[in-house]
Amino acid sequence: MTFALRVERWWGDLVTGLAPYNDPVETAGRALELAAAAYLQRQDDLHLLDEKRSLEPDWFQRPEMVGYAAYAERLAPEGTGLAGVAERVGHLKDLGVGYLHLMPLLQPRPEPNDGGYAVADYRQVRADLGTMDDLKTLASTLRADGISLCLDLVLNHVAREHAWASAARAGDQRYRRYFHVYPDRTLPDEYERTLPEVFPDFAPGSFTWDEELAGWVWTTFNSYQWDLAWDNPDVFCELADVVLFLANQGVEVLRLDAIAFLWKRRGTASQNEPEVHQLTQALRALARITAPALIFKAEAIVGPTELVHYLGQGRHYGRVSDLAYHNSLMVQIWSMLASRDSRLATHALGRFPANPSTTAWITYLRCHDDIGWAIDDADASAVMLEGWRHRSFLSEFYMGAFAGSTSEGLAFQHNPATGDQRISGSAASLAGLGSALAVAQEVTTIEGFEEATSAVDDAVARILLGYAIVYGWGGIPVLWSGDEVATLNDAAWAKDPAHAQDNRWVHRPRLDWACVLEAREDPASAIGRVYTGLRQLARVRASLPHLHASVPAQVVASPEPGIFAVLRRHPVGPLLELYNITETPQQVPAWWVREVGRINVDQCVDALNGYPPNLERDGSIHLSTYQPVWLVSDRS
Repeated sequence: MTFALRVERWWGDLVTGLAPYNDPVETAGRALELAAAAYLQRQDDLHLLDEKRSLEPDWFQRPEMVGYAAYAERLAPEGTGLAGVAERVGHLKDLGVGYLHLMPLLQPRPEPNDGGYAVADYRQVRADLGTMDDLKTLASTLRADGISLCLDLVLNHVAREHAWASAARAGDQRYRRYFHVYPDRTLPDEYERTLPEVFPDFAPGSFTWDEELAGWVWTTFNSYQWDLAWDNPDVFCELADVVLFLANQGVEVLRLDAIAFLWKRRGTASQNEPEVHQLTQALRALARITAPALIFKAEAIVGPTELVHYLGQGRHYGRVSDLAYHNSLMVQIWSMLASRDSRLATHALGRFPANPSTTAWITYLRCHDDIGWAIDDADASAVMLEGWRHRSFLSEFYMGAFAGSTSEGLAFQHNPATGDQRISGSAASLAGLGSALAVAQEVTTIEGFEEATSAVDDAVARILLGYAIVYGWGGIPVLWSGDEVATLNDAAWAKDPAHAQDNRWVHRPRLDWACVLEAREDPASAIGRVYTGLRQLARVRASLPHLHASVPAQVVASPEPGIFAVLRRHPVGPLLELYNITETPQQVPAWWVREVGRINVDQCVDALNGYPPNLERDGSIHLSTYQPVWLVSDRS
């Protein structure tokens, strides 16, 4: 009966989502057979979770939700694999984590494999981590402690060694149609005219000649990653079956990797095409029928006007993915910290379209990837900046090449044609903590020690300020593994030959458990202050209903460029967030707080510490170096 009711509820979304195919009803029928089989195979505890989540559909939107992302082998004690990840549950709980994203762990091709994103088998776990049964056990363990497991599902492509690709190379015409294959360069050249290069340094172009295939195959990312032909309904059904299979292992969130690239169209960038949103809606509807506990997260690093479509707009409103990365927030945080000016961020973030109230942003200060300076030229122009010049400034600043910068980032994927240059580096190293600590170890005078100590304090404050903005935005704030103990760049990142050409591994080191223990034992140290500060952010966040993801974050123009301001209006009252993005004290006038936030400065508290804000003689609010303030009305 439950299954039948779900079919009745979601059948329309399924069929309309399959509109890109010649016979949507026939394809929907095939998919529904897969859903029925998966429903019968689903374990009782997961059926119970489905019912619970159906009654609490906002479970992932709640302010107590904090995320954590890591490579399983770098989070667990060395050599322990998935079983060792379970040993870190106490650590995760201490940080308030209720969502754990483990980076690609399904069986990839041998190195190179793009960090695991070249999947050779969707139904097997990497041998060094364990088995699919181990994954199911881990998911169950995490679930018992209130932690939802998120895994990557690469939808756009498979490894050249995947069984489908192997069959295509062997001459099987059915599987050849799973890929975009061309006998000569005629069509590839037409496509290439409008296709951007993702990895211009080591994977130029979007097509690769394969001798066994006797054709040019579409390879957006690397020659060994073959793009799937999503215009073939057989491909949809194959991946739908994979989605349901992973849901039955206990996975609660699927990160839909490279989703923007699914649909190809000549004369375009072959990104963000309408069919992408339709097919995602169909996948989501199928998941809702079989496993309502499963939600989707779109990995779409695109502009604001395109990004919101991955959560659903128009006739797809709230029917596509449940979560999406707010890449622009990360970029604007680092931009503000470099420029000490909030005006660009206020303008750019202020024009973001509203996301559906049933969805949420994933917010973060750092992730596994590089930082691409996604600064829109029109946004820059609106605040009297030149887009290309500001992007160049940010690259130079975070490589430490700009006067006064103490950042230690590395250049990644410089594109001479466009001048774009992305950045790798850990949050702590980008914030200048590494260089500050190095200076502190070498000083020999009192004056030098005081200056070095101040530099360390500023770097710690920058890290915590960045995360305060992330935690205060709403949605699910996600900690990148190691940030909780201010992990610096990994000096040995290139010693592994498989990583030597990809400097993103500089910010993907193994979690140093000794640092975690040190941070707990010495809260006054740099890493102790970061650890303690992040725990406090999680505790305060959980206590504020204003930070439920259904409440929009409203960016407001502050009276001072050194202050970034966010307002959240909730029935219990407003929350006005003020962030001093500079190393010098700032003041915010009392009249402005009353006018914009509808808060009286003499009748409010800073939720981050529970005390009234620090007031100047004229009643204005004083913010010290890199200080965040979350103002709420004092109802005590």
